[in-house]
Amino acid sequence: MKQNIGTVNSMIRIAGGLTLLAWSIAKMAREQPTGAQLFVSMMGAQKVAEGMTRYCPLTDLLNLDE
Repeated sequence: MKQNIGTVNSMIRIAGGLTLLAWSIAKMAREQPTGAQLFVSMMGAQKVAEGMTRYCPLTDLLNLDE
């Protein structure tokens, strides 16, 4: 798997993903989890994973290499 996003882009994805994860987990801790909160937490985890591996499947699919 080749890396297809830059360093700055990966740092932004990690920070944004951790923010989404923290928000959704805090929300789920206070009240009954909803489908939307679970979806947001999965998207946050995906963004963290994309940032850590520096690979985005959507960027690869659309041939938008940096």
